[in-house]
Amino acid sequence: MSWTDKTTLVYVNHKCVSMDDIEASTHAKARKLFLDTWKGIETIILDGTANGDVEAQAYERKMRAISENKLPRCPKTGLPVFDLSLIGVGDDGHIGSLYPGRDEVLVDSKGPWVLSVAKKQPPSITLSLPVMSSAHRVIVAACGVSDKYPQGKTEGMRRAIVAEGENLMTFPAVGLRNIALWVMDQPAASALGSKYNQK
Repeated sequence: MSWTDKTTLVYVNHKCVSMDDIEASTHAKARKLFLDTWKGIETIILDGTANGDVEAQAYERKMRAISENKLPRCPKTGLPVFDLSLIGVGDDGHIGSLYPGRDEVLVDSKGPWVLSVAKKQPPSITLSLPVMSSAHRVIVAACGVSDKYPQGKTEGMRRAIVAEGENLMTFPAVGLRNIALWVMDQPAASALGSKYNQK
């Protein structure tokens, strides 16, 4: 038995599209890149409609249906406790589909586990911040330069980790500031100061 036989994968966020849409579906992209070779893994997927509210509710039902032997619950909050949350971050501070200036980022541990976000079309679903942060290990990854981020994520990492005056509504990633292990390359870390850039 491999580790994949004992693994359940849940998406932090996902667009409300067909699961076969190779251009827009994270699941379809993941299958092509690695999932199809991870034999035995259980993956919780969307139903593939464009209705964000219905998809969020259905996704939460699927998560709640996972036995506590596979997905333990926190005895204090009842939230699911994943072994690992792997989260990306945008240069505007969004994590999952929790964007600045939107009420979804303020949902607390008593709220839904999965939220519908209609910021763009098609809408998306996202785990709430309390669900993202309740994992045994939370990792935020911010590496590399791309067409979308030609300067990397230098300023975003500064705002997320060391900037004063930021809050969940201005820069949602600060909600993971003291919780996550931040994995970044040297350019992304370059504005964090000497404490974070020691040789």
